[in-house]
Amino acid sequence: MNLIQLDIVGLSNSQTQSGAFALVLGEVQGRRRLPIVIGNFEAKAIAIALDNEFKSQRPITHDLFKSICKGYDIVVQKIVISSINSGGIFSSIIYCIDMNGKEIEIDSRTSDAVAIAIRFKAPIFTYAVILEEAGIILEQDITDEIKTIEEKKAESTSNFENFTNSELEERLQKAILEEDYELASKLRDEIDNRK
Repeated sequence: MNLIQLDIVGLSNSQTQSGAFALVLGEVQGRRRLPIVIGNFEAKAIAIALDNEFKSQRPITHDLFKSICKGYDIVVQKIVISSINSGGIFSSIIYCIDMNGKEIEIDSRTSDAVAIAIRFKAPIFTYAVILEEAGIILEQDITDEIKTIEEKKAESTSNFENFTNSELEERLQKAILEEDYELASKLRDEIDNRK
């Protein structure tokens, strides 16, 4: 079957399920997007992996998996989103190579596979049939609108020096309540740098 490489386009609150998140993967050579509904814990694991500046105090499960693989000379080569069932649940396979060159296939939830792929800098793929079945095409103006929102957010977080310590603390609490952990980690860093 024909594999199509995907990149992580975004991670946001799910519009369809309360308390869930939408992981959006995008075709590297195209405009199709693959939205995947994931849970809160899985979204945090992916967000932590995407934020190079944030490190958890103790290793979370995906970090532990990476440490074990490293200890046994196992390398994650790629992940493949391999199927989708009638309920819209995706399944994935993590492809690894051990120290003897033997390929190992590990069945995985897609959210876990993506969190692991980020940590190993491994590419993410899916089959064309899955992208045809579950993928969507974003119009160009919507994509531009998303980029504009992200740029505005980046601008709003880059001028922390203009805020007082109490304003930073208030913004930090608000970011945590809204589960915007990327912003929360930046605010925490700014507060720590001032001490």
